[in-house]
Amino acid sequence: MAKLIFDHNGEEIELDEDSPIAEACEEAGVPFACTEGVCGTCVIEIKSGKENLSPPTQEEEDFLGEGCRDERLACQCRIKNGNVRVSF
Repeated sequence: MAKLIFDHNGEEIELDEDSPIAEACEEAGVPFACTEGVCGTCVIEIKSGKENLSPPTQEEEDFLGEGCRDERLACQCRIKNGNVRVSF
């Protein structure tokens, strides 16, 4: 199991490995609009554990810029394993 931790309230959500994080983020209050990686509404900041997320998609690199690793689009991320702490 992998764990997604939200900075704003300390909530910890266990997810299966290689699961999308969008639903858990939306339930925690992250705003969503398009869910396709083009609007940028669901930008989250990765506080720790970024190595435990899937690599950035092309949509993320197009929106956030290449090499930007502390910000991700929640609609595009999958949690591979371990713990990931995020804020929004």
